Amino acid sequence: MMKKLPLILGVCLTVGLSASVQAAPADDLKVFQDFFKKKFPDVAEQEFANGVYAVDPVGRESWEAIEEFPPYEPVVDAGKEMWEKPFKNGKTYKDCFPDGPAIASKFPHWDKEKGMVMTLPLAINNCLEANGEEKLKYKKGKINNILGYIAYESRGQKINVEIPDDPKALEAYQKGKDFWLAKRGQLNMSCAGCHAMNAGNKIRADVLSPAYGQPTGFPVYRSKWGGMGTLHRRFTGCNKQVRAKPFKAQGEEYRDLEYFLTYMSNGLELNGPSARK
Repeated sequence: MMKKLPLILGVCLTVGLSASVQAAPADDLKVFQDFFKKKFPDVAEQEFANGVYAVDPVGRESWEAIEEFPPYEPVVDAGKEMWEKPFKNGKTYKDCFPDGPAIASKFPHWDKEKGMVMTLPLAINNCLEANGEEKLKYKKGKINNILGYIAYESRGQKINVEIPDDPKALEAYQKGKDFWLAKRGQLNMSCAGCHAMNAGNKIRADVLSPAYGQPTGFPVYRSKWGGMGTLHRRFTGCNKQVRAKPFKAQGEEYRDLEYFLTYMSNGLELNGPSARK
């Protein structure tokens, strides 16, 4: 009977989140976070910010060894240079982000003027475009340098995504929730199926991470990639793994998913950039 408990909890979670399209985000948040706290009662809440290593003690030993000489350190240094280097017009990133680089906790947020979810990578490219600079690719490459530096400077800030009482913002949130719950691809799997119902279980040789806390450490250095990647690069990889056609990085689908998933991690501290298997 005990072996079935995670599955039962998972069903309760998906039913709870699916119960009403009009459910208040705050109600969803309680259902979501309570589920993971009950499923992993021995895991301290802030530990969920460490992703799979909160529930995988064997993998955690290797991860802690890697963190002694972090592979993302050169990325942070390169990102600092990008932040300080003037654009061709003499301005810098600070002209777009006057509060300085420690701004990761401000994203994603609902941009009422644009009527869309604004993510940090999108805001960075909007800054570059406004200053006559070439935009960066959204999954890998130099965007991870600037994101890595901002993440490093933002460490310790708590996630505090707000869902305003705005019909369009609530619609974007709902779309993100629906995406997370929906089954897709030839394997007919959902984000919830892997990272809620089966969180902590193995798929082949890998332990599946809990969804609670997943966005906190990005961008991440993955051994599998041999380099850095953004959250939307990881979304793309997940879709490919279930044999579903990925969506466009920073397209509406992934931005809404990020909005929902980050909101679900409200209260956790940011700890990016980080390293993953």
